[in-house]
Amino acid sequence: MNRTRTLVLAGAAAALVATLIGAAPAPAAPAAAPKLASVHGAGTVVFPYAPREDDIRFTVDAESAPWSRPLPSKGLEQGLPTDARGRVTVYHHMPAGNFTAVAEAEVDCMVTGGRTATVTAVVKTSNVGWEGKRIGISVQDGERGGPDRVGFSWGIVNVDVKPDGSVAEPVVGTCMAPAPFTEVTKGGFKVTPAPLAPRP
Repeated sequence: MNRTRTLVLAGAAAALVATLIGAAPAPAAPAAAPKLASVHGAGTVVFPYAPREDDIRFTVDAESAPWSRPLPSKGLEQGLPTDARGRVTVYHHMPAGNFTAVAEAEVDCMVTGGRTATVTAVVKTSNVGWEGKRIGISVQDGERGGPDRVGFSWGIVNVDVKPDGSVAEPVVGTCMAPAPFTEVTKGGFKVTPAPLAPRP
């Protein structure tokens, strides 16, 4: 084989390799992490059934953590798409009785829709006997100059009237909270919504 033919064949082989490399699909980009919902902020609210002098505040720092709380006994080995983590603090100072009620709770569930979120949390410490109780909080991030709003699962909601007429307070389920029925007068909340996470 002469030198000219050798160079021609080498050039053809190089061109073929270049063509194959160019035709090969590019490596797939890593899938973007799903957007996570969150609620952050603190606010003082006006509650019409408490004395005006009372100081009622809520602090919520919650972030979604989908499929992070397995419940094998319920057939939910992967948990739920609404699993969440964070902290909720409830503070209620009552000057008339010179008493301040405080509860610190660990977030276990959150779901968002637009500028509204519902969050539940299990109380870890309190001075009013709430330890182990799940509480529900709803938060609405005000828009167009409107106020933020908060709702909570005790006081005027979540009442179970039994057949004999007696009244009991039922257990609060995960992510269960009433509509945000009180107005925030100081402070505020930021709700970052996100769709429910796909199954892992």
